[in-house]
Amino acid sequence: MRRLSVPGAWVHEPTVHPDGRGSFHEWFRAADLGAAAGHTLGLAQANFSSSRRGTLRGIHFADVPPGQAKYVKCVRGAVLDVIVDVRTGSPTYKRWEAVRLDDTDHRAVYLAEGLGHGFMALTDDACVLYLCSEGYAPEREHGIDPLDPGLGIEWPTDIAPLLSPKDASAPKLAEAEERGLLPSYAACEAYYARLRADGPAVPGVRAGEPSFSPAGR
Repeated sequence: MRRLSVPGAWVHEPTVHPDGRGSFHEWFRAADLGAAAGHTLGLAQANFSSSRRGTLRGIHFADVPPGQAKYVKCVRGAVLDVIVDVRTGSPTYKRWEAVRLDDTDHRAVYLAEGLGHGFMALTDDACVLYLCSEGYAPEREHGIDPLDPGLGIEWPTDIAPLLSPKDASAPKLAEAEERGLLPSYAACEAYYARLRADGPAVPGVRAGEPSFSPAGR
């Protein structure tokens, strides 16, 4: 797990084992995530989306607590995945980072509760998997206009963005802050501390310890 410039976000860059039959890689390991975040991901819901080229989903986030941490991977095609610090009071408030997720390098990203998330499909039929720490709760879900100049996200300029009506009408960051919709950095930090204190990251598994060998898979 490699730490990104937005605190609370990491990218997993797996070793891919190709052979004449195809390839194999580990796309999620609880021990590695636990070593990075200080706690493992409590899986409550798994989502799947398929998107045509140009589809722009986000920027989404949820109230903290409990928020919704996500572990995201593109299993077909490619997307530009973006993580935004929307936590008011954060030393990196408004900072964003983009990671290309695709079916070649097989990267995955993890973002902690309280961070904003979105992506743009770079190919037709881009398929994305999300592992989520909490189930979908519409009363706690919020969005920010992904094209807000106040965020300044550098989406591809050669692709016309396709937004849902809900995302297209989402408030800009300044408006969301004024309306009190954004999570606070202090509340997020307190929640992270509680997760770390609840128990060991991954009981009985040491970070870096292989769960099995890919040989013969």
